[in-house]
Amino acid sequence: MIKIYNTLSQKKEEFQPIEPGKVRMYVCGMTVYDYCHLGHARVLVAFDVITRYLRHSGYDVHYVRNITDIDDKILRRAEENGEVYSDLTKRMIKAMHEDEAKLGVLSPTEEPCATEYINEIVAMIHKLVTSGHAYAADNGDVYFSVESYPDYGKLSKKKLEDLVAGARVDVQEAKRSPADFVLWKAAKPGEVSWESPWGDGRPGWHIECSAMSNRCLGETFDIHGGGPDLLFPHHENEIAQSECANGHTFVNTWMHAGAIRVNKEKMSKSLDNFFTIREIFEKYAPEVVRYFLVSSHYRSQVDYSEENLAEAGRTLTRLYHSLRGLVPAKDVAETDYDRRFAEAMDDDFNTAGAMAVLHAVANEINQLRRDGRDNEANEHAAVLVRLGGILGLLQQDPEAYFQADTGSELSADDIEAMIQARADARAQKNFAEADRIRDELADKGIILDDSREGTSWRRG
Repeated sequence: MIKIYNTLSQKKEEFQPIEPGKVRMYVCGMTVYDYCHLGHARVLVAFDVITRYLRHSGYDVHYVRNITDIDDKILRRAEENGEVYSDLTKRMIKAMHEDEAKLGVLSPTEEPCATEYINEIVAMIHKLVTSGHAYAADNGDVYFSVESYPDYGKLSKKKLEDLVAGARVDVQEAKRSPADFVLWKAAKPGEVSWESPWGDGRPGWHIECSAMSNRCLGETFDIHGGGPDLLFPHHENEIAQSECANGHTFVNTWMHAGAIRVNKEKMSKSLDNFFTIREIFEKYAPEVVRYFLVSSHYRSQVDYSEENLAEAGRTLTRLYHSLRGLVPAKDVAETDYDRRFAEAMDDDFNTAGAMAVLHAVANEINQLRRDGRDNEANEHAAVLVRLGGILGLLQQDPEAYFQADTGSELSADDIEAMIQARADARAQKNFAEADRIRDELADKGIILDDSREGTSWRRG
C-alpha cells in the first residue's frame, strides 16, 4: 500500500484512488514566457518519478500537466521582444519539451493549453457568477468572492481575516474585499482578448487550472501537484472556485515538491543565482542533473551548488562503473532488493531510500566481479538497471555514458588513436612515451582504465 503525504491533512495517508487501479493526476505546469529554470526541473522530475512508480505499481495513470500560454508576463515579454505573444509561447513550449526530454521526463497523458479552453473557463465563471460566488466589477473584471466560501484557507491553513487585514489593494481594482481574486480580466486597448458575457478579456491565472482539470479529469480527481510556491494562493484559489462551481470535493490528495535553494539561499534573479536548465546542461550531463534532483526526497529542499552537482556526477559514475563490461541477464526474478526498493517508494515516494538500494546492488555487483562470479554479476546488473529505470536512471549503455562528448577538444576517434599509440609504445617498452600519452589524456579530462580485457576510457 502506497502512502502519500497530503498537504491538505498534513500527514501521510494510504492512497486509495477513486477508481480502483486508475489514477487521475493533475500537475501545474509552466507559464511559457522564458526558458525553464532549475525550480521547474525539480517539479518536472519529481512528478515524472511519481508517475513512473505508480505505473510500475500497476496503476493506469492519466497524468495531465497544463501550460499557461496567456498571462501578464507573457504579454509583457512579447511586447519587449516585439513579437506576437503566440510566437513567443510556441518557441518556449518547444524549448521546454527539449529540456524535459534531455532530463528523461516522460510526456504527460495530456498537456492542455489555457487558450484552448476559453469556452470551458467562461462556462465555469458563469456558473460562479450565477450562484453568487463571483461578481462582475465596475472595471469590467470578474472576481471570486472569497467570503462566499467558508472553507477558504483549508489547504494553506491561513485565516481569511488575516489575509484581509494584510492585503494591499490596487487603486485600479474594484474588489469588494481585498482577498477576492480575479477570474476574468477586462482587455486593455489593443490587448489580445476573447469574447465573454462580461465583455472582451482573458482568463485570470487561477481559473485556468480549475477549468482544464475539470474537463480532462472530472470534477473530483485523485492527485493535484505542483511547486511549493503554488500552495498559496494558486492552489487555495483553485479549491475555492472548483468546489463552489461543482458543489463537492475538488481533489483528494495534494502534493507539493520542495523548493530549490542555491548555496543555501533562495533562488532569485535579484540575487544573481538564477539558473536555467540549459545553462546547467552546459556544465553537467542531463542525467547527472536528474540524479541530483532524484537523490533527495521530493518534499525536501534541494540545495544547488557546484559541489553538490559534481558529487552527483561522481556518484552516478560509480553506479555506471559497476555496470561497465557486464551484460544484464534476461528475465531475472524479483529479489530482496526489489522488495526494499518498493518499501522505500511506497513510503511517500522516498527516492533517497530507493537510491540507497541502488548503491547496495552496485556494491554487491563489484564484490561479485572481484570474486569472478560473472554470471551472478550479470543477474545483479539486470536488477540495478531495472530499479534504476523506475527512477529514470541508468538506461544508457555504460560506454555511451562514459564517452559522451561534453565539449572536449578530443573526439572519440582521437582518444582511440592515442590509446592505440600508447599500446604500441608499451609493446615497444617505451614506457616514458606511454606515460606521456596517458598524462596528456588526463590533462584533457580523459581517464584510462587498464584491465585484463584491455584499456577503456571515460571522460572525467
